[in-house]
Amino acid sequence: MQKGEVYRNERLVGIVSKENREYHFMYDQNYLNDPSALPISVGLPLKDVGYSSPVLFPFFANMLAEGSAKTIQCRALRIDENDLFTRLLKTTASNTIGSITIKELSDNEDKS
Repeated sequence: MQKGEVYRNERLVGIVSKENREYHFMYDQNYLNDPSALPISVGLPLKDVGYSSPVLFPFFANMLAEGSAKTIQCRALRIDENDLFTRLLKTTASNTIGSITIKELSDNEDKS
């Protein structure tokens, strides 16, 4: 299973993952307990039950580079251009547009 921690302005918001061709997102309970917490997207409102989808959630897909930037990233990182989730984990740890970043978790860093 591939996983990444989702941060908003360096604050843990939740975990995004992919397992058996299914994508999952779940808000962190500490984040949900904060009365000032905001959803990361209109399509992913705050709730303590996880989200699942057979396609990468549009919010996360929209974080990915397109065109020549995508080609350059994929060549440099040796990533298949069609592997959206690996691209998400490998390219959104910093320098994203907006306040959301994603830190890839290795198997031994799994916090769930």
